[in-house]
Amino acid sequence: MSTQRRNALKKLFASAAATVGLGFLAKAETAAASYSAPREKEASDIVYDQDVPLFSQATKFNGLLFIAGQGAHFAGDIKSHTDHVLKQLQKQLEANGSSMEKVLKVNVYLDDIKDWKDMNEVFKGRFGKKPPVRTTVAVAKGGVPGDSLVEMDCIAYL
Repeated sequence: MSTQRRNALKKLFASAAATVGLGFLAKAETAAASYSAPREKEASDIVYDQDVPLFSQATKFNGLLFIAGQGAHFAGDIKSHTDHVLKQLQKQLEANGSSMEKVLKVNVYLDDIKDWKDMNEVFKGRFGKKPPVRTTVAVAKGGVPGDSLVEMDCIAYL
C-alpha cells in the first residue's frame, strides 16, 4: 500500500471518528443539560446520643423514603413483636408521605431463625397485592438490639 493511500485512509478514519465522537458529545451535552442535581436529603425524627445526632428515623432523598430499623421493646412472642414492628413501619411511612403499598424493600432481622414461619404469618398481606422484595436474616450472638425478637427497616417511594 502506498504512503499516499495510507495517509488518505488515516484521514478518512480520523474524520469518521471525529464525526461519531462529536455526535456522542452532543448527546452527552443534551443529557447533562436535562439532568437535575439530586436534592438535599431530608431527615426526620433524629435520635440523639448526648446532644450528638446519631441517626434519623426516616430520610427522604430523590423520591425515596428510607425508614430506620423498628423493634418491639416489650415482653411478648414473635407474632406480637412482628405486628408491633409492622405497625411502627406503617406509622413512619404514612407520617412521611408514603404507605405500605409503596414499600420496595424490607430487611427483617430475627433474633432466632426458628421464628421465621410465625413472623411470616403476621407479615403476609401487610404490603398489598404487590409485596416488596425482602431479605430475612437471623442475627449473630447478642441478638436484636433492645431485646426485640424482630427488627425491620424498609425503603419506599413517595
